Amino acid sequence: MIYGKRGAKALAISVDSVESHKDWIKDIEDTQDVRMNFPIVADPDQKVANLYNMIHPEADAKVTVRSVFFIDPNKKVRATITYPPATGRNFDEVLRVLDGLQLTDGYQVATPGNWKDGDDVVIVPSITDPKEIAEKFPKGHTELRPYLRITPQPNK
Repeated sequence: MIYGKRGAKALAISVDSVESHKDWIKDIEDTQDVRMNFPIVADPDQKVANLYNMIHPEADAKVTVRSVFFIDPNKKVRATITYPPATGRNFDEVLRVLDGLQLTDGYQVATPGNWKDGDDVVIVPSITDPKEIAEKFPKGHTELRPYLRITPQPNK
């Protein structure tokens, strides 16, 4: 699975019943020619949906927004992408965000808007010592501003 090779896991939570999930999985597998290979948790009492603000206050309580939560190993929510019920998720963007978060954690860099794996990245502003910068980013960097230093992606 594409998440497994990144050390991540997918989990779906829905206010629908377990039976509804089973029917939905059959439909998805049949119409999309895929195998569902991650758990789907039923949340009919909406405890989790309410904790994560997945039910719009002006919408039908059974129609949740479609949200993706990036939760790190320390159980901290690092990013959220929320879509209205009528809009499908962009899994390229989900993977881009996951890759960017992991890159930040491993290399002290930030990913600019529209970044794709392999593109240049930004050295985080908290690193100011030139010696440390040279050590951590041996491919060099371009300083556009003291806080905006561009470097090749460190793990490529």
